[in-house]
Amino acid sequence: MFRWKDSFSCNIKTIDEQHQKLFELGGNMRELLSMNDSIDHYDEIMNILNELREYTIYHFNYEEKLMEKYDYEALEAHKQEHSAFISKLNEVSNKDIDENQKEAIMDILVFVADWIAVHIQQTDKQYQPYLNLKGVF
Repeated sequence: MFRWKDSFSCNIKTIDEQHQKLFELGGNMRELLSMNDSIDHYDEIMNILNELREYTIYHFNYEEKLMEKYDYEALEAHKQEHSAFISKLNEVSNKDIDENQKEAIMDILVFVADWIAVHIQQTDKQYQPYLNLKGVF
């Protein structure tokens, strides 16, 4: 589910490295879900969720500044998708994670996996040829 493949590449080294971090965080969350124990993982869930939120804010800012620098025409639509992602993360973190840990982890996993499938594979791939033509690799 969270294995990097060349098909995810945007052919921009820094962006690819940042996307790989998203895969790593998703893998960490999947690992938590696979633990079949009765141990309270609330702190671990919140740490991963907070790291995911901080990472995405950093990554989105980087990506948006790059698109702005090169006058990418779909920047505003891209920003809206980024904003929706952060809103969803905030919504998840406000749920009662402590009471429903497995369900919360599953919700986050599905959300991040869908994000990878749709945003990275489709939306981010749209700026790749444009930025590559501008010499960004």
